Amino acid sequence: MSSNSYTTLKIIDSHTGGEPTRLITSGVPALSGSMIERRQQVAVHHDWIRTSTLLEPRGFEAMVGAILTETDTPDCVAGAIFFNNAGYLNMCIHATIGIAVTLKYMGRISEGSHKIDTPAGVVTVHLHEDESVSVENVPSYRYKSGVEVQTVNHGAVKGDISWGGNWFFLIEGYGPEVKFSNKEALCHFTIDVMNSLESSGIKGANGGLVDHIEVFGAPDNDEADSKNFVMCSGGEYDRSPCGTGTSAKLAALYDKGTLKPGQLWRQASILNTVFTGSVEPTGDGNKVIPTVSGKAWVNGETTVIINPKDPFKFGIQQ
Repeated sequence: MSSNSYTTLKIIDSHTGGEPTRLITSGVPALSGSMIERRQQVAVHHDWIRTSTLLEPRGFEAMVGAILTETDTPDCVAGAIFFNNAGYLNMCIHATIGIAVTLKYMGRISEGSHKIDTPAGVVTVHLHEDESVSVENVPSYRYKSGVEVQTVNHGAVKGDISWGGNWFFLIEGYGPEVKFSNKEALCHFTIDVMNSLESSGIKGANGGLVDHIEVFGAPDNDEADSKNFVMCSGGEYDRSPCGTGTSAKLAALYDKGTLKPGQLWRQASILNTVFTGSVEPTGDGNKVIPTVSGKAWVNGETTVIINPKDPFKFGIQQ
């Protein structure tokens, strides 16, 4: 960016089930190559975009951002690079749902099926007449079951390691009850588990960092099959049911034999917003293609102005 002039970024905000998405639609320097290469270019050379838009004084810690970019992948309407307060994500389904609704708001797509390129792979979104969006995610699978980790403050905890576009540790039967009034205790518990997994060297496939922790409990009503609390990599909990987390759960349920192909699973969040999901086997071992559905709402447009003289032009970083 220029050191002696204002820089601007055009943004459209939305939320999906309560979880915000800040989509940068213009003002980003030129990127090239695959989505993984484009993400790397942003991370190495333009991380100021992430910090400027998500951190205070413009944003807040729970925000998730995305850059709308072109893609060299045929048939894709757009590419997306995802990030949060801590760094960059492989995939984010709540943000993809938000992007689909935002693209419709921008007049770039309409009802029907469209492909979006991401660092995790190409996903297909379906815009429905009722304004919901379904996302066909990347292949997902349960990697290990019944993994025990010895935590610092909560003793031994068992869970499954599952891939849904990010690596998750799925927990049931441990920790505080999953309800909103327990959110502080749930934060302490899940961060303890996350840190203990890392210090114990417990990883996903190919050494992947297990940086999302998902705790399950009973739903509050018959509108869902389960209720979850998801701690994300940046130390903030997901307000939505978490799309990649729902995918990881669906893959684990399928691997256990408790979820059949095409069978619906309704996952409620800590706010009782609901994603609906199902799976179809890929024919490659226990891998499945999850489809996750939810709703998003565009709720703002803004222009971020970066003044080179502003001491917090790139956000407050401590």
